[in-house]
Amino acid sequence: MHFSDVIEYDANNGHFLNINEENPLRMAEAARPTQEYEPSAMASPAGAGALVLARTPAGSRPPSGALRLPTLPADDPLYETAQAAGEYMKAAKAPATRRAYSSDWRHFVAWCEANGLASLPATSSTVALYLTSLTQPQEGEKPRKAATITRRLTSINVAHKLAGLDSPATMNNRLVADTLHGIRRTLGTAQIRKKPLTRDRIVKLLGVLEGPIASARDKALLLIGFAGSLRRSELAALRVEHVTWHRKGITLAIPRSKTDQEGQGREVEILLGVHDLTCPVMALENWLKISSVKSGYVFRRVGQHGNVGEALDKDSIGRIVKRLVRRAKLATPESYGGHSLRAGFVTEASANGATDLQIMKQTGHKSITMVHRYAREDQKDRQAAVGKLGL
Repeated sequence: MHFSDVIEYDANNGHFLNINEENPLRMAEAARPTQEYEPSAMASPAGAGALVLARTPAGSRPPSGALRLPTLPADDPLYETAQAAGEYMKAAKAPATRRAYSSDWRHFVAWCEANGLASLPATSSTVALYLTSLTQPQEGEKPRKAATITRRLTSINVAHKLAGLDSPATMNNRLVADTLHGIRRTLGTAQIRKKPLTRDRIVKLLGVLEGPIASARDKALLLIGFAGSLRRSELAALRVEHVTWHRKGITLAIPRSKTDQEGQGREVEILLGVHDLTCPVMALENWLKISSVKSGYVFRRVGQHGNVGEALDKDSIGRIVKRLVRRAKLATPESYGGHSLRAGFVTEASANGATDLQIMKQTGHKSITMVHRYAREDQKDRQAAVGKLGL
């Protein structure tokens, strides 16, 4: 979609307006100096609430970044300190967050180029139109959730700050705030939660495992993930060095997690099971023995011929769970995923009388609200089943 007219936003009534040729404000031409893109040059005579788009030639790219340390020669006494400071700055955000920001920014730049708009600095009108375009997926694209659109806005904001520019992508901007609030109200912000893989469902998955080596890995993955209430990322990051064996079972050291980005760490206890079929400790021991994994990451890729390769990533773990769910022919297989193991622990433990505090110590949840949410979802499922009795 190309915007052939100047598009203006009236903050008084919250609407985009097409401006006809008589309007004195024109698009910024490519030949004009950079200052034409400054917010002060964008102000409309109609009032402070009216903003217009800035056109730019294709190929504009963000500056390398204003918020960075000076480049020092290798013989400078502070060179190594500056290198270390740079690494600490990178570590301020998780790698996954940095990748998401980078991907989001590339998408925004490409959209601006396709529509002849400036991406850096962008105007709030450009940002509002971009957010709106995300609600209108092209052919072959999936509809984007409100949470994804909100993250895109954050990425645009971060890019402007890194370039030392005032950001048009903040909620202090009436145009952007109204647009995002409208999107969130229309699309809804409720998360689509994965159904829990409770004990009985996991037993069904164990019954459809295939391949002597892959089945050993998948069994350990399912049972350790369930008994430990682990996130996909925690399973993927688990190393042999993090496992302590003792007479009651094993203790897993989780160095960091989604809610522990600064690495305070926590310990997870997994006890020997009552039944050999579902004992997570025996399953892990068997996998490590068969795979000959003695150090490094616990869960690895298994090739077509049983070759044990590199570590699984969190997305691979999610795909394994989904594949097994489909193979076991559980109802609504699309409702399950890697998070179903963690949800299953909370659901099963709560149903069997574990206290909220006991559950939270194992899961690492900071809020009791999440624990109760899983329990309520399980209650809804049981009520739905009873409702079909026809009593």
